[in-house]
Amino acid sequence: MDPLGAPSHFVDIDSLPVWADQLVTSQPVGEKQVDVHSPFPCRKDINAKIILWRGDVALLNCTAIVNTSNEALADKNPVSESIYMHAGPDLRAELQKLKGCRTGEAKLTKGYNLAARFIIHTVGPKYKSRYRTAAESSLYSCYRNILQLAMEHAIASIGFCVINTVKRGYPLADATHIALRTVRRFLEVHGEALEKVVFAVSDVEEAVYQKMLPLYFPRSLEEEIQSLAFLPADIGNAQGEPVVPERQIRISEKPGVSEDNSDEEGLEADLSFIGSHAFARMEGDVDKQRRLILQGQLSEAALQKQHQRNYNRWLCRARAEDLSDIASLKALYQTGVDNCGRTVMAVVGRNIPVTIIDMEKALLYFIHVMDHIVVKEYVIVYFHTLTNAYNHLDSDFLKKLFDIVDFKYKRNLKALYFVHPTFRSKVSTWFFTTFTISSLKDKVHHVENLQQLFTAIPPEQIDFPPFVLEYDTRVEYYRQSPGICEP
Repeated sequence: MDPLGAPSHFVDIDSLPVWADQLVTSQPVGEKQVDVHSPFPCRKDINAKIILWRGDVALLNCTAIVNTSNEALADKNPVSESIYMHAGPDLRAELQKLKGCRTGEAKLTKGYNLAARFIIHTVGPKYKSRYRTAAESSLYSCYRNILQLAMEHAIASIGFCVINTVKRGYPLADATHIALRTVRRFLEVHGEALEKVVFAVSDVEEAVYQKMLPLYFPRSLEEEIQSLAFLPADIGNAQGEPVVPERQIRISEKPGVSEDNSDEEGLEADLSFIGSHAFARMEGDVDKQRRLILQGQLSEAALQKQHQRNYNRWLCRARAEDLSDIASLKALYQTGVDNCGRTVMAVVGRNIPVTIIDMEKALLYFIHVMDHIVVKEYVIVYFHTLTNAYNHLDSDFLKKLFDIVDFKYKRNLKALYFVHPTFRSKVSTWFFTTFTISSLKDKVHHVENLQQLFTAIPPEQIDFPPFVLEYDTRVEYYRQSPGICEP
């Protein structure tokens, strides 16, 4: 026994290293990236509250620990069994008085023989892919209700197990995203309520948590920036709650009473909590909306809301799908900043095998990479260098892309530098920007050589594919030597 009376095998959380103190191995960030920030910025005060610990949650000496169970609070899983064993028989007696716990709820009991003063019991959802959105909402509720209960009972430190069991079958990676972002959002608002949050994990779970903690708790600006590309599409709302555009509804203040401009208002997608006397109204008839659009009877605001919902669906898909095959092409990447301090995005035409890749996945990848870039002014450098017929994006694809992307893409794009254009590409670009997307016309600049590009973007701010530099050097050499024919 230790001096405080707790068995020696219990672990004092004050002896565990906090996340903020663990080694950061990220690469240094360049000046070109300093204006890019994550929705989960580096917060040293929050990181100092987080602990990742491989071990049994029942052994933690903190104010409260979390137990994951079933609706009867009688599940026989490794976490529950260990808690029951260390807490003693009085715990089971108290659990019987609770008369169960519904999925997503949280209930408090004493800790009895544990080092922890309290146990917060919760029931995670049973996972089925066809009901994924319901499962996400339920799992979020587990974490949110636990944290709310902790705040109400002035619990200073809490040890989380992974709220999932083999029987429940929630994918570990998906569950970890919800766990980390919900805790993060709670600490952003109620950080003073908790001194320490411990994630107690197994060997397998530890690897996933180590990988995902930097996304939501970056320890440096470098780690914050490098983690951006790995955030999922749905990073939740201000509380971390999943946002599902397809299920968004609005509440009619006067059920059964027709409202003015109902066709336009039916397009609204505000999330509202359904009270006991409220009536939920789904979005209006889709065919009717399309007909109104064709007739020009929908307002600009209504059209924007409809477009935003459509873009959000694409964004959710973009961050949920495996796009590693598209990423491996290295056809789109962030480089430096231009002379005005605007982010520069590079597109390498030669690296886009249009005829053999899934162009819809390419579109998804573009949205995935660009979504956090376009919140500020940016420019695109398109290297047309040494492209052939197999690399050319057709006008239908570009039109679809332009129609799908959010308004901020178009507003904040300040220039598109078309490097090493051919006569044919110049003609195609003129037709496309004149008759298809006229708003791009004044933003496109044909750049014959890299020296011209350097007048707008310093050379040290652009990461060139080697073949682009070689081609430019060779072509310029023959231009300056008129007596020599290019091979």
